[in-house]
Amino acid sequence: QVQLVESGGGLVQPGGSLRLSCVASGSIFSINDMGWYRQAPGEQRVLVARITSGGSTNYADSVEGRFTISRDNDKNTVFLQMNSLKPEDTAIYYCNAGVYLDYDGTIYEYDYWGQGTQVTVSS
Repeated sequence: QVQLVESGGGLVQPGGSLRLSCVASGSIFSINDMGWYRQAPGEQRVLVARITSGGSTNYADSVEGRFTISRDNDKNTVFLQMNSLKPEDTAIYYCNAGVYLDYDGTIYEYDYWGQGTQVTVSS
């Protein structure tokens, strides 16, 4: 079984910074894309940033230039550095990964989500 565990959320003042981490564990063959999504109260879950296994990235327009996604492939970990935080960044942040699993020599890709970590930006 594969688990994604996020950490690093919390309460921060506007203009502050936070760094989220997400570690994937279990019987993992390798990991494809990894990403961060967020869901504010009463709204749908939306993409914040994604990164490929090769390091290519894409960002939501609302966070471009303020957030940076990175990953450590050796540690199956993805990070989200969030700077210049705004109250509208308040949400639950979820980690997502496309994980390759080896079943008797056949490789399958499955989509996994973390449990979410709360980020609150408020004075």
